[in-house]
Amino acid sequence: MGNYSNYRQLVIWEQEGRDFLIHVREGSSGIAVIAPHGGGIEPGTMELADATAGDVHTFYCFEGIKRSKNADLHITSELFNEPRGMDIVKRSRVVLALHGCKGQEEAVYVGGLDTELREKIRGSLIQAGFNAEPSPRPEIQGQSENNICNRCRSGKGVQLELSRGLRKRMFEDLTRSGRKNRTAIFHTFVSILRDVLSRPPNRQQ
Repeated sequence: MGNYSNYRQLVIWEQEGRDFLIHVREGSSGIAVIAPHGGGIEPGTMELADATAGDVHTFYCFEGIKRSKNADLHITSELFNEPRGMDIVKRSRVVLALHGCKGQEEAVYVGGLDTELREKIRGSLIQAGFNAEPSPRPEIQGQSENNICNRCRSGKGVQLELSRGLRKRMFEDLTRSGRKNRTAIFHTFVSILRDVLSRPPNRQQ
């Protein structure tokens, strides 16, 4: 999808502050909520991760801010190696990674190796009326140990892939300015994630 196989390649051609920004806010819960393809790369994921993390969980985002062709900045989750993001992930007990995928359907595709947290999130989303299901596409199931969501201390994280159709319902529109205006669906979704993350695990991570 992107032009670069890793961050070292990316910074040869792209400049921080001009083409992309990196956001970090430390929390105290041991959980990190991340958007490695934020801004213009997968619009809406940064805002969702930021709101979900709040002042409790650690927040990280790699935000594309190019005027066009932000998709060039996409580094796959298995190869993502931006140093600040990697430091956060390795120090966190659990990682929740928010992504955007194509499709006009309104769906959340739930993946990752943490089956307990994954199913808690999926069940709560379904109960609230969201279409939450495992992805039929292997490339967005988050099952690789090298996926950024699974590179945490427990070795098991959660990946949520939100379709473009669902993300459009969460904002006025998916432009940079439109994403400042969030709908009730955005706030409901964030509230569900925050509630699930606040629950103690049934087992030791």
